[in-house]
Amino acid sequence: MRDLVTLWKYTRMVVLVALTAAVYAAILIVFKSVVPLIPSITEVRPANAVPIVFSLMFGPAGAWGAAFGNLVGDMFGTLGPGSAFGFVGNFLYGYIPYKLWGRLWRLSSRREPYLDSGSQLAEYAMVAITASGACAFFIAWGVHALRLAPPIVKTPFITAGWTIFLNNAGLSIVLGVPLMRALYPRVRKWGLLYREVMPAEDLSSGRLAPLGAMLLALTAIPGLIAVTVLGVWYPNVSPAVAMLPVEALMLIGCALL
Repeated sequence: MRDLVTLWKYTRMVVLVALTAAVYAAILIVFKSVVPLIPSITEVRPANAVPIVFSLMFGPAGAWGAAFGNLVGDMFGTLGPGSAFGFVGNFLYGYIPYKLWGRLWRLSSRREPYLDSGSQLAEYAMVAITASGACAFFIAWGVHALRLAPPIVKTPFITAGWTIFLNNAGLSIVLGVPLMRALYPRVRKWGLLYREVMPAEDLSSGRLAPLGAMLLALTAIPGLIAVTVLGVWYPNVSPAVAMLPVEALMLIGCALL
């Protein structure tokens, strides 16, 4: 995670953080009250493509930009205690894609993400789905733990988790693919890809990345499935307590990427 700190040494990376946050927040604000999915929690968000695409281009700047952009968006109607979980959840949403790209074993194309082949599209989909699962699981845990969902929502962990996951994954794939194809070659030509801006010594080594990817694969989406099964078969068990070890392992996995 060294690059999350060292990026602040580079003016261009700081500018890319601000650019990501501004674009993400602007689109979020426009659609804030258009189609609410869970009142005060989330809504249909076409902006969900931004963290994935900008992460693959701008690396750690995409992670910080997604976190700050979501916080700014919350200031226009949903700012509250849950915004802390939204900040971290969206940080993970923008952090996981560039860390996972090229580290999906046989699913990795081992090429830059031009998304010009079936294997690259499959890798992009897996990256987007995994990042969406981690973001949804973390935020849903917070929504349940702090009892932030409106009374009409009887199973806040399950409802918020799957709503955020499907919202993120669907829109980031449908809108993100054409956006990535349009932007990535141009950003590369301009020399603004994070690996071109930051020297290798300021990027994370990734020596434990395979372990981190494995922990993430075993916790993010499986965690949503587990809490759903728990809610059906053991409704009297607190999912916030039961899923705490899963949450911890997921965060450890992210830290190891």
